Amino acid sequence: MSVPTVLFNDDREMPLLGLGTYKLRGQECERVIREAIEIGYRKFDTATLYKNEEAVGKALRDAIAAGDVTRDELFVTSKVWHDHHGAELAPQAFQESMDKLGLDYLDLYLIHWPWPQGGKFVETFDAIARLQGMGQIASIGVANFYEEVLDTLIAESGIIPVLNQVELHVGFSQPQLREYHRTHGIVTEAWSPLARGALLEHPVVQEIAAAHGASTGQVTLAYLIGQGISVIPKSAQRERLEENFRAAQVELSAEQIAALDAIERVGGQQEGVGRMFADPREFPGADA
Repeated sequence: MSVPTVLFNDDREMPLLGLGTYKLRGQECERVIREAIEIGYRKFDTATLYKNEEAVGKALRDAIAAGDVTRDELFVTSKVWHDHHGAELAPQAFQESMDKLGLDYLDLYLIHWPWPQGGKFVETFDAIARLQGMGQIASIGVANFYEEVLDTLIAESGIIPVLNQVELHVGFSQPQLREYHRTHGIVTEAWSPLARGALLEHPVVQEIAAAHGASTGQVTLAYLIGQGISVIPKSAQRERLEENFRAAQVELSAEQIAALDAIERVGGQQEGVGRMFADPREFPGADA
């Protein structure tokens, strides 16, 4: 079963569906990644914050050694946390991540949060770009950035990030930010694409799922994948890993996508769930 890919603005390709590893630790993390590779996953997302880069790296290296996959087939992402922003600290954070992962290079390295209060996201991106120039990182991008900080980043660095990983799901589809991404050639990637299951019982989602003989979770993922949005759902259960992976084969109609688009929190009404996690304009704040 193949997963559709997307082309970055630097001409590299990335699978539109991968595995998020937040809160997966130790042997459980290793097991889940090995099972995911058996199922067909090739994209894996981690971060300094997740404190699981050692387990992620071990699982990937063991899978390569076992002949289950080659390094070239894998797409591995990690991220620098805001406590290591800056020209000196960002390279240190990257090297620590690489030491833990035990890999020769990263496919994608992101700034995890812009932290505008710290004022060093451009300096951090420049430092990451220098690492890319040394061949240690294939592509560079950001996470949780919004239009104003993207404008600043692009204007001051002269580089357009290949991807922006943001909270995005049915009920919080961020159309304005996605349009910004489209016009600038930035891939949109959704974290928490299942919204912690908040809308899996919504009647519109259920109706579309029944029409396709799919689960409601598959519908919410297919809604994003079908619009060229990358997704990185997480699960520790093999059955759910398989279910999520098959979402790439569910093709929704334009009418069904429009119906899901309409599930938004509008005017304070609770039809959609809206933003469920921290607002990057405020988090982590001036005192971080």
